[in-house]
Amino acid sequence: MAVLYFWVGLLIGLMLLFWQQSRSNARLKKLLRQFQSPDQGVNFSAATQLSRALTYQQQQLDQLHQEVETYQKVLQIAPIGYLQVDDENRLLWCNTQAKNLLGISGDYLTAKPRLLLELVRSYELDDLIEQTRTAGKPCQSHWTFYPVSADPSRLSEQQAYAVRGYGIPLADNQVAILLENRQEAMTLLQQRDRWASDLAHEFKTPLTSIRLVAETLQLRLEPTLRVWIDRLINETVRLSNLVQDLLDLNRMERGSFETLQLQTVDLVALLHSVWEMLEPLSREKHLRLDYQGPDDLLMQIDPARIHRLLMNLLDNSIKYSPIDSTIQVRVALESASDKPMLDRRIAQDTIVRIDVVDAGQGFPEKALPHVFERFYRADPSRTRHLEEDSAEVPAEMAERHNPFDWYAQGGSGLGLAIVRQIVEAHRGSVSARNHPETGGAWLQVRLPLLFAQQSIAPGTGSMGGKLVIPGSQSESRVE
Repeated sequence: MAVLYFWVGLLIGLMLLFWQQSRSNARLKKLLRQFQSPDQGVNFSAATQLSRALTYQQQQLDQLHQEVETYQKVLQIAPIGYLQVDDENRLLWCNTQAKNLLGISGDYLTAKPRLLLELVRSYELDDLIEQTRTAGKPCQSHWTFYPVSADPSRLSEQQAYAVRGYGIPLADNQVAILLENRQEAMTLLQQRDRWASDLAHEFKTPLTSIRLVAETLQLRLEPTLRVWIDRLINETVRLSNLVQDLLDLNRMERGSFETLQLQTVDLVALLHSVWEMLEPLSREKHLRLDYQGPDDLLMQIDPARIHRLLMNLLDNSIKYSPIDSTIQVRVALESASDKPMLDRRIAQDTIVRIDVVDAGQGFPEKALPHVFERFYRADPSRTRHLEEDSAEVPAEMAERHNPFDWYAQGGSGLGLAIVRQIVEAHRGSVSARNHPETGGAWLQVRLPLLFAQQSIAPGTGSMGGKLVIPGSQSESRVE
């Protein structure tokens, strides 16, 4: 009987042992599914596989630590600043360049992270962080940073500089900021503008003298040679206009909103007066002006500068429009807060939108970000103009042919740059793209409506809802 009890107990113990091992193997297999193991598909025991998986994970962890250290070393010597904040805008880490840019002391890493605003008094930087966190996508901002020194004796040594910041959202609501010191680039731009202005001033007097001499010789030469004096005068006029454009552009860049000579002006009447001035150019190509908008719109603007803006926009459209086509001009009001205007009442944040659309070839896609830059000309046919002009010159005079005649077709490349400067002086915005229907250039200007006295109901005045002015004659058609 005792032997029977012995065998029964031994059997029960073996069963318990087998059950415990089964549970252990199940737990090990469950753990193995959570680890990346190099022995997948190999017939090893669960304990061996777990041991090898832990070793492999430790190797991976060490490798990640080495990569993090490598990236930190790279960021430490990077020429741009880098800083990282947590979800409460506490500074977690920054590199040497960020310390130098923002004036952060070396003991910012303590047991308890400090708020970034306590270390750096830059509300623009704090706003960029919040904007990036809210948007959930990379954001960019420009501002002027004013360093603050704790030593009152060094306040005169602190100089402000331009900064560009890039915000990158990270996990757990953390944000990384890349900082770039733009002061050197801004200084170079200022030097370039100053050089261009000084050079334009120096060119103005000799160009005037050359033109006077050429006009004096024009009446004293034989008719066969007079064509070359006419060409010389035309080129001198173009260079004089280019010099004047440079002077005007630099003068506007140095100015501000307070320097504008604001007057209450009817924008629609100003628009039509500009078209009448350009009518000789439009008549040559049989162009028509298709206007849609209010009959009159009184607003506070600088009439001289807005006249120049409209002149450049319409001249640009005339220059690149095909023969016997239509230039569309649309004037409308919209709310800057994206709220509809009720009962035709004009709110304080009302925006005047001016759209100028031609039927030309439009802008090349790669040129759209640069059309408002100085001397940038996106006309792909300017080489053709040069070749055509060269072909018209007699062979015996080919060497004396002026290679700059293509400026007569394409302009100086400053017209749209002046447009942007005038719009920004009025605290507005301007954009360029290609119209989806006509395929031509679509220039849109948005200006704040600072003052208005009359209702803006379109189609209720003497000109009607649409005004069509052919290039060959001035006439209006009510539709």
